[in-house]
Amino acid sequence: MKIALTEFLTLDGVSQGPGSPEEDTSDGFTRGGWLVPHMDGTFVRRVSDWLDLADGLLLGRRTYEAFARDWPKITDPADPFTERMNTLPKYVVTNTLTEGTWNPTTVLKGDPVHAVTELKARPGRELQIHGSARLGDSLLAAGLIDTLRLVLAPAVLRTGRRLLTGAGAPSALRLLHHEATPNGMLLLEYEVTGRAARQGAYEGVTAFT
Repeated sequence: MKIALTEFLTLDGVSQGPGSPEEDTSDGFTRGGWLVPHMDGTFVRRVSDWLDLADGLLLGRRTYEAFARDWPKITDPADPFTERMNTLPKYVVTNTLTEGTWNPTTVLKGDPVHAVTELKARPGRELQIHGSARLGDSLLAAGLIDTLRLVLAPAVLRTGRRLLTGAGAPSALRLLHHEATPNGMLLLEYEVTGRAARQGAYEGVTAFT
């Protein structure tokens, strides 16, 4: 299977709490809900198309617990995502949970890179990471992410947890699709083509001091 990472981001790279002020208040974050004012039909259709490709969800513990708390409570039959989110197989990378509460769930213990490498070797289409920025960041650095999908909202928060801040090797990407929504969001899809150029490739670039 391929591993696809989907993240909602502000212009300054914040990925924390896009859906509501109460979604993720960890570390004192109080500016959640920044994505909602910009959502429109184009956004919903594109994200729904992405979810159609999933054979399972791959999540870190924090995002898993938030999703397991919230998604089963959504009962609106017109919601375009609820049935798929609740019925897809879930894989949660954690060394603290012993079992899942959002079925069907498989708990992956031990080294995340090793566990995800084994999953990736199975047949299928995509395992999708939604949220779980730290898990996604570490797997991208380990060379396990195949597709990166970003929804960039026209908002600047100046605080909150950001995507792609961890240590690791650089990654090379190729743009597959880009689209602007009527409400000003950018929908970007990249193929991860491998490691970025070695350090020697940057020789000759003059640093600004």
